[in-house]
Amino acid sequence: MVKNSQIQWNLELIKRYDLSGPRYTSYPTAIQFDPELSAEQLVQTGQSTADTSAPLSLYFHIPFCTHVCYYCACNKMITRNKKRAAPYLDELYKEMTTLSNWYSNDRIVNQLHWGGGTPTFISDDEMRELMDKTRQHFHLRDDDQGDYSIEIDPREADAQRMEVIRELGFNRVSLGVQDIDPKVQEAVNRIQPTSMSEEIITSARELGFKSVNVDLIYGLPHQTIDGFAKTVDTMIELSPDRLSVFNYAHMPDRFRSQMHINGDDLPAPSDKLVILENTINQLIDAGYQYIGMDHFAKPDDELAIAQREGHLHRNFQGYTTHSDCDLVAMGVSAISQIGDVYYQNEHDLKLYQKAVADKAQAIKRGVILTRDDSIRRRVITQLICHFELDPAVIEREFGIDFDSYFSDELALIQQFAGDGLVELDGRRIEVTPAGRLLIRRICMTFDAYMPKLQAGRTFSRII
Repeated sequence: MVKNSQIQWNLELIKRYDLSGPRYTSYPTAIQFDPELSAEQLVQTGQSTADTSAPLSLYFHIPFCTHVCYYCACNKMITRNKKRAAPYLDELYKEMTTLSNWYSNDRIVNQLHWGGGTPTFISDDEMRELMDKTRQHFHLRDDDQGDYSIEIDPREADAQRMEVIRELGFNRVSLGVQDIDPKVQEAVNRIQPTSMSEEIITSARELGFKSVNVDLIYGLPHQTIDGFAKTVDTMIELSPDRLSVFNYAHMPDRFRSQMHINGDDLPAPSDKLVILENTINQLIDAGYQYIGMDHFAKPDDELAIAQREGHLHRNFQGYTTHSDCDLVAMGVSAISQIGDVYYQNEHDLKLYQKAVADKAQAIKRGVILTRDDSIRRRVITQLICHFELDPAVIEREFGIDFDSYFSDELALIQQFAGDGLVELDGRRIEVTPAGRLLIRRICMTFDAYMPKLQAGRTFSRII
């Protein structure tokens, strides 16, 4: 049984509140993005509401993968033809020129992330060119004090490749492992011996990377309680700084590659809960701090420190320490957050490339935040990052009377308090160890777009 100061496992509450809901990497969520808003409206509002003295965060989406992982729900292009990358990068550079004119203003880039797909699909020379072009258009740091990260597929990288990545200025790395069991790997078409992951982690330490993150997925075909426990134990031995442990959502109607997975091979829902409970136990016993939702970090990791000090943030890359940064995202399906605006690029690769070729940008849809959106975003971010909320802080920041503004929501919070999800200390809301696993459900209370009694059907389940 998980029972400590961080998490308390309460199966009755989990069963009662394990609905579907947003992950709140943004508020409003992407479902509220409007294709009727023009790129001009979105960009002009973003420029007028952004703090041009604040630093920037940059994201680049590299969609290519050599192999398809059957579980994957990311926006990717499966191809063994490495030449496919060059024309895509050419369009990316064209988009970069446009966006740097819109937003750069010599703002220092404190955060940089390459995601995908598989960023290591592109060659060493293409990686160098992409970084050189970025440095020409944006003010990258050269003191290794930024948060510059890249996603790695250990099947596409080795110690020599890691040297190139470090030379380019990256100081954080994230690698997908998912599961070490060969039977599970075969079922999801990701054959990856543990030695590959170990080589990347060892190289990262030797090269002075500041942080290593490992992704695991529970709920995959042929996974067992004991088998996944071995995967977690192996990762604890490799000792990454952070771990993300995601729940596999089987939605073959939405994601074609998942049609290759036989639903009868998936672990039973009851077994998945045991797997999650055991995983939390193992990681906390090994000294990891529960950051929130799927994420764990060592106590001396920047995420854990930021949470303890009260300045953890959340954006489309997940939990982050860079709450002061506007996020400028480039590439197919990439989502930017500039001032009071979110917008997303074309999701289809061909449409993205055509849009950039024709217009030098590929904005497809977006949302302009209302004052109510901003207030609710602040509340949700505080809860999902820090598991507590002081209404007085929101009142000072936005000039509202919290109790009257959120009168309906506070009635539901009282219900949560009765069920043991939260504790009320005067006006303060504190999420209990039993409520932390259900933080998404608590945040949904303050979501104006979410029917209060019917969770959104388009989202993944909370647990």
